[in-house]
Amino acid sequence: MYEAPRINAIAAPAPSGLPSRPFLGVLTLDTRFPRVVGDLGNPASFPMPALTRVVRGAEPVHVVRSAAGQRSASLLSPFRKALLELQAEGAAAITTSCGFLVLLQDELQAAAQVPVVTSSLLLLPDLLEQHAQVGVLTSSAEHLGPEFLIAAGVPPGRLADVLVEGVAPEGAFSRCILGNEDAMMFDEVARDVVDAAARLHRRAPHLTDVVLECTNMPPYAARIEQETGLRTWSLLQSRVLLAPFHLPH
Repeated sequence: MYEAPRINAIAAPAPSGLPSRPFLGVLTLDTRFPRVVGDLGNPASFPMPALTRVVRGAEPVHVVRSAAGQRSASLLSPFRKALLELQAEGAAAITTSCGFLVLLQDELQAAAQVPVVTSSLLLLPDLLEQHAQVGVLTSSAEHLGPEFLIAAGVPPGRLADVLVEGVAPEGAFSRCILGNEDAMMFDEVARDVVDAAARLHRRAPHLTDVVLECTNMPPYAARIEQETGLRTWSLLQSRVLLAPFHLPH
């Protein structure tokens, strides 16, 4: 009988020193699930040198929740502290490992002297200028309310043009990522993400572009595009994030 590959979390070795070139700082949640290449919490996923900084205590359950619930978790102070540490160490730009942190975008950017891009949702305003509607795949459609889209710069009059689809709450992706498990069944997790994209495509077959809110979804972008024809967008396509490194977008 075929068994889907099981990937166990392995702690990444501590870096021996800071990157010698300008680097990207990545503020990551306090997680133990495996971060495969493509996951934006894995430094190897980026086309530039990257250094991660775990924000201790900021687990997925504290971040992937309603806007009111996230604010009650008092996340700004620990994220701002970690951001300032990365900036002092030489980060040329800073991002995060969770799209729901878009609620902190304005405050974190105000505290920084380098570009801060908290979420791929910040791509939505430009995409909406080009398309009548744009899709979003998220780790939790239940919690991704209009407050997050407005924080990302979506005009209130265009909120209805953002079509949100989430992974199945009871599926392998949710169990592993939101449940913060220490191992994942890779093919099952991938299937959950692709199935969500397929549901979105059936709902709105006219859509051409979809933003991956969750930074754990880019490893499955090629499968999404192959099975649905949707063009995927993540932080890896952020002009603001790539510009300090003179990389094409």
